[in-house]
Formats: sequence, C-alpha cells, structure tokens
Amino acid sequence: MGITSVLTSAAKRLEGKVALITGGASGIGEATAKIFTRHGARVMIADVQDDKGQALCESLGSSVASYIHCDITDESHVRDAVDAAVSRHGKLDIMFNNAGIAGSLCMQIRKSEKADFERVVGINLVGSYLGTKHAARVMIPARRGSIVMTASVASVVPGMASAAYTCSKHGMVGLMRTAALELGQFGVRVNCVSPYGVATPMATAGFGMGVEELEEFFHEHATLKGVRLKAETWRRRCCF
Repeated sequence: MGITSVLTSAAKRLEGKVALITGGASGIGEATAKIFTRHGARVMIADVQDDKGQALCESLGSSVASYIHCDITDESHVRDAVDAAVSRHGKLDIMFNNAGIAGSLCMQIRKSEKADFERVVGINLVGSYLGTKHAARVMIPARRGSIVMTASVASVVPGMASAAYTCSKHGMVGLMRTAALELGQFGVRVNCVSPYGVATPMATAGFGMGVEELEEFFHEHATLKGVRLKAETWRRRCCF
C-alpha cells in the first residue's frame, strides 16, 4: 500500500459509519458532527435547536447530514431519533450522548433549588440513559457499535461545578461503566469523554462571558497551562 493510500485511509477512519449526535447543533456536538463527516461518516443531528441544526446539516450537505427534533428527556423522541437513523441509513454505528445543560451556577448546595437539580439530572443523566438504552436496542442485533457520552472533569474532581451538574456527570460515568460491562459481550463499546472548561455556547451563556474571556478564565484556573481547550479538541477524542 502506497503512502497516499495510507494517508487517505487514515483521513477516512469513519468511512461508511452512521452516527447519531444528541445536542449536535452547537458546541462540542457541532464540532463532532463536522469531524465525523470529514472522516467519512453520515450523521444525524438530534437537538431542540431546530434552526441551528438544520443550518448545520445544510452546510455539511444533505447526503451526509440530516436533522431531527429531539427532546432527550422524552423517551419517544429518543426512540424515534434512533429509529430514524436506522431507517435512513440502514444501521447505527455510533451514538454520541452529548446533549446537556449546566443549570444554575449556584455552588452552595444549601442555597440550591430542587427544581434545578431535577432538571439538570433529568437532561444530562436521564437523557444519556435513554440514548444508551435505545442505541443498545439496535446495536446488540448487529453485534457492533460505539456509545460515547460527554461527561466532565466534574465527574472526577469535586468543587468544579454545582451539585446538580456534578451529580449528573458522576452518574453518567456510572452509567457508562454499567453499560460497558453489559454490552461488551455484544461487541458494543461504551466510553465517556470528560472535558475541562470549554467555551461552548452553553458555557458562555451560563457564565455571561464572551468566548475569549471565558477561555482565559478557564485557562487561569486550569492545572495544565499553555493549552486553551476548544470544542474541536474534544471532537477528536470522540472520533478516536
């Protein structure tokens, strides 16, 4: 095999794969959709941001990207999104449970609100559970597949975020480990990526800062200096 063939193969490591990305209209999900299609995958974007999701699919091309409205707290929406991917492309190889919210930035549990806690856990953890459940439903018969979840550094380091967000991300790691143990026998891999602070639209809105200002804030508080993490950093982890 010549050098050109090797490079082409490496550049298309997802050739022929089908991916469903929740929260794929912006942030890490959007960046992941772009690199997945660049590597040869066909993607379905599942989100509640209809205008952004449809615009992204138009920019990527209708032959490789499609959009479906999906509220991940509604099991029927998640089930329909998985079924739509299979109906359109004949299979589902990759499920990226990426959709999530930060919730309140209140860092004091005694001042936190039960409603906010339930909302954050309901979207971040329950949404990932539903995505994993329905991806497994179609991946087990195929005896192959990859399920990835966006966890957080807050899943391993306390004090990085609110109790609600931290608990939701800890729960996702537990979900990942449980699902990996159960589904591995069927050839289905389950993993998490755990980003540090990334200036996504969700984060900039939550902190009330612009992208550059928030990146500088995260950099100042990071242990590893000299690196400013972006959504594009994590899309490569998901591609791996």
